[in-house]
Amino acid sequence: MDRASRDHDSGGSVEPRVVRPLSDFLHTEAAGGIVLVVATIVALLWANSPWKDSYFDLWHARLSISLGSHTIDLDLQEWVNDALMSIFFFVVGLEIKRELVEGELRDPRRAAMPAIAAIGGMIVPALIFYALNAGTDASQGWGIPMATDIAMAVGVLSLLGSRVVPSLKLFVLALAIVDDIGAIVVIAIVYSSDIHLDAFAVALGLYVGVGVARLLGIRAAWFYVLLGSLMWLAMFESGVHTTLVGVLLGLMAPTAPIRQRQFIDGEALLDLSSVDAAHETAVLARESVSVVEWLEHLLHPWTSFVILPLFALANAGIPISATTLREASTSAVAWGVVLGLVVGKMVGITTFTWISHRLKIGTLPNGSSWSGIIGVAVLCGIGFTVSIFVAGLAFDDVGTQNVAKIGILVASLIAAVAGSTILATRAGRSR
Repeated sequence: MDRASRDHDSGGSVEPRVVRPLSDFLHTEAAGGIVLVVATIVALLWANSPWKDSYFDLWHARLSISLGSHTIDLDLQEWVNDALMSIFFFVVGLEIKRELVEGELRDPRRAAMPAIAAIGGMIVPALIFYALNAGTDASQGWGIPMATDIAMAVGVLSLLGSRVVPSLKLFVLALAIVDDIGAIVVIAIVYSSDIHLDAFAVALGLYVGVGVARLLGIRAAWFYVLLGSLMWLAMFESGVHTTLVGVLLGLMAPTAPIRQRQFIDGEALLDLSSVDAAHETAVLARESVSVVEWLEHLLHPWTSFVILPLFALANAGIPISATTLREASTSAVAWGVVLGLVVGKMVGITTFTWISHRLKIGTLPNGSSWSGIIGVAVLCGIGFTVSIFVAGLAFDDVGTQNVAKIGILVASLIAAVAGSTILATRAGRSR
């Protein structure tokens, strides 16, 4: 029996419009996590090979773009981090919007527990890092261990297969979405400097323009790409980090389809008798899904298989030697990152989940055990992508950045192995 038949027989209790995008999201994240790991390994090998000079020369090559009297002069690594990663955060914004409207975060009771767990998973790691680096300039890196890498975490969960109950996977996804929201707020507020209010006002004005265009029913994609590009440029000039542009535009995307499915003739979707009929079929199919679903379907493979691997390739190339490892092993920055991600995530998420459960705020994932909660809490210590991103924003000194990145790599490896071991051996036991 196919899925549509099962949905019909069950009285429509499962809505394909919700389930299919989530399934596609999880599968793309899982495969993307593997590609991300491969790109990281390539970057590390390249940066420590006899051809290491070519690695650093490539990513430090300058590229300038001029628009009137404005010139943006960045190296390739900065273009990846500031421009391409804005597209990644746009997809994050789309996923946040979908989760808030029709996903795990739609129901306040179901959203409460992962949201509270995510707050604990941000506060405790940040406090651990700050405590180890208090009184030094390095204390500004407290945002590094706050983030969870969705792609890698979901990738590990997918490798574990049926040994992890599906509700735990949704718990991790909802938790990571809230985690992303927290990271975005920290990046926008803490790691933006020298803010120019005039340029920021222009960016906000363009954002209002996007909203007005939506109300007027303008659907031309090129129009929104143009406004988004100008908004990115204004935000870049303002000093507020450009990742905020991607998230704000993602949150603006509509979640309702243009045409309701019950008003679409099913036979019309099968008519491919002519070029015009095929075109009409494509239009009907496109308009039967929301802009959020369509954009996620269009962009998510690009962010998972191109943008994030490029980010890893550009940022994970850390020169590793006996000296750097010795410096990292005695560095409060590296230890703050490792303990924050491995211990802080586990303690923060588990403790806040337990408090939420005891106070009867929200519900535990169906069929999960406390060992499963601990397992996913440890797994959330994989903070790779956003943690490296924040490390680049927090520290200007390349040496300190590299020490922090070593801590991130070590912590992510420990979290992946320890979390998957706990989940594989104990999470299958029902509560």
